[in-house]
Amino acid sequence: MSRKGFLLFIAASLAWGVPYFFIRIAAEEFSPSMIIFARTILGAIVLIPLAIKRNSLRPALKAWQYVLAFAVIEMVIPWWMLTTAQSGNPVHISSGLAGLLIGTVPFFSLFLGYFYMGDKSVFHPKTIFGLVTGFVGLFLLVGIDAFQGHVDPFWVGVVIIGAIGYAIAPTIVAKHAGKVPSEGVISISMVMVAIVYAIPAFSQPFQPGVVEATTDGWIALVVLGVVCSAIAFVVFFALIKEIGSTRATLITYPNTLIAILLGVLFLQEPLTPGMMVGIPLVILGSYFATRKH
Repeated sequence: MSRKGFLLFIAASLAWGVPYFFIRIAAEEFSPSMIIFARTILGAIVLIPLAIKRNSLRPALKAWQYVLAFAVIEMVIPWWMLTTAQSGNPVHISSGLAGLLIGTVPFFSLFLGYFYMGDKSVFHPKTIFGLVTGFVGLFLLVGIDAFQGHVDPFWVGVVIIGAIGYAIAPTIVAKHAGKVPSEGVISISMVMVAIVYAIPAFSQPFQPGVVEATTDGWIALVVLGVVCSAIAFVVFFALIKEIGSTRATLITYPNTLIAILLGVLFLQEPLTPGMMVGIPLVILGSYFATRKH
């Protein structure tokens, strides 16, 4: 991986590692629909002026069918699945198990890269070694506690479907709209998603029993929209152009690592022996899986 690719990989991992932390804060006050609406509308507000300045909207509109497919498969469906799967009383599945299930994205991307994108190098032994090693590291990071308590098999399947969506969406854009400026694709996608979620968001903006959001809740929504949506997608698309859509999905490994470290640092969550072993395995696996062989 080039130096540019490495820096983009780290930046994308950070930008999509912190959402778990801020979603946890926002979800205490806002409904899942409002969180998704706020993320996308704020992201669109940030990116549309940039897209206009760079004349990126027209090319994206010409490729509207692929932009729409990306919006539905990457955001509309998976975001609802993930937020709903981690809600309920008791919760359908824990956030740790959800993170582990999302860690399957690179495996789905591997097959898409080989059969759909025609990238024969993705099945290199070192790539497979990296994928497996990183996933073992994720398992150790999440810990056996993720499988204890209430685990609904239906919602496990739902999250896996969301993971498949995360693998398919960037592959579609890379193959059919790879030359379309990313800010155009992302901004229009976010407008589409915001339209879908506008009515349910304003029908029930808050969690039951919440009348008014706190400052922390509003800050969490702003960070989710600006950093974890607008900036994160721009960086991710740049990463795809640098190392390919298959390897770019490897950010799901360090994403979970960052989310867990934030929990340890700011939420007083325990640092377990499994985490101490899992952290270097995630780093080692990410290194081997993202290299071009």
